[in-house]
Amino acid sequence: MNSVIKSKGNFYALLPLFLFVFTFLGAGIYLNDFYALPSPIAVILGIVLAMILFKDSMNTKISTLLKGCGDDKILTMCLIYLLAGAFTVVCKATGSVDAIVNLGLQYISIHWLYAGVFIITAFLSISTGTSVGAIVALGAVVIGFADTTEASLAILSASLLGGAMFGDNLSIISDTTIAATQSLEVSMKDKFKQNVIIALPVAVISIGILLYQGFALEDTLGLGASYSVNMIKILPYILVLVLAISGLNVFAVLFIGIITAGIIGIIYSDFGVLQFAKLSYEGFTSMTEIFLLSLLTGGLAALVTKAGGIRFLINFINSKVNSKTAYFGIAGLVSFTNMAIANNTVSIIITGSIAKKLSDQFLLNRKKVASVLDIFACIVQGLLPYGAQVLIILSLAEGKINYLDLVSNVWYLWLLLIGTIIYIQFTSKKDPIVKSDKEEFILDEMLAE
Repeated sequence: MNSVIKSKGNFYALLPLFLFVFTFLGAGIYLNDFYALPSPIAVILGIVLAMILFKDSMNTKISTLLKGCGDDKILTMCLIYLLAGAFTVVCKATGSVDAIVNLGLQYISIHWLYAGVFIITAFLSISTGTSVGAIVALGAVVIGFADTTEASLAILSASLLGGAMFGDNLSIISDTTIAATQSLEVSMKDKFKQNVIIALPVAVISIGILLYQGFALEDTLGLGASYSVNMIKILPYILVLVLAISGLNVFAVLFIGIITAGIIGIIYSDFGVLQFAKLSYEGFTSMTEIFLLSLLTGGLAALVTKAGGIRFLINFINSKVNSKTAYFGIAGLVSFTNMAIANNTVSIIITGSIAKKLSDQFLLNRKKVASVLDIFACIVQGLLPYGAQVLIILSLAEGKINYLDLVSNVWYLWLLLIGTIIYIQFTSKKDPIVKSDKEEFILDEMLAE
């Protein structure tokens, strides 16, 4: 009987995972806030159901849970989150974020306003690793531009959203990048290069469209020229980008970034040595939810996998896809998951292990799989009416635009969707790969771990 379950999988083993997703989704819909219920609590409910539902002894289930939580990929991901949080908070206290914003705003003209907002937001988002943070930092300023010029608030807001999602998708320190690269066991450098191939041409086309729209505006107001910029304070972000792209270990990159930002902050009397330590710790605590979520989701995934849930999913997807369509199957999986829980990072964490196993089974390019996971999660997240990014922008707009006004002008996300589909179609392997018995045995062994 156990061998039959092992080969066919077990649908009921997915129930704890469904409970997690539907609890998170249901609470978000009922409370009209998809972040009201802390996601780690929803995961714990799934773990409790797994403990009740699965037939192994309690000691065995606890052991499986702990092994999942202590998986080296999960712990690596968690430690990176902590360092990324510290880097973000210290840079904000140093004034690095303000320096980046002011630098861009100082040189914007009315004709470059739409494209300029996209570029500034993209740079800020790729530097900080957070689309939400970039939107919050620039949102009020962008809304103010619409109030004082003839520029369209819908296009300005869409430029803000598109630039934020571009940066989030490409950033070395983004939660989504960390989750995708760790799940697929690929380097951030390789994933970045893969993403650039797809995202950069799309971004250039989007900027071209925004420039065309911008040059239709009349230059009735001179913008900028009154912002004070300290170029030294931009150094931590530039250093992190250069070191990360050069292939230096991500732990070393973030540590150097934190120390550099701290030294600059101390030299300019933004804070003292003790305050620097407190800010670093504040950055750690700011990542508590995603830290716990990753840890507990790793444990839940281990329980579901051992009970045959992952095997069932893979068999189901295998029956619908082949090597030609496997990338699309993975894209659909992460997209539907993100629609359910309105969090692109969580979606990648949930589907990452499945994508990894499908990648191994169909001998897919792991760099491309990681890129597909991240891209589709970001596309869906940016278009969701109940996603944090859209909700923040609409809230700042105070009813001056609606959801359709916003998403109908997000050229970058729509073009990224089309461009990624075309890229997958024309770069996927021509012929399906027939798995050998040895490959099937290896997959069974992986699922049994």
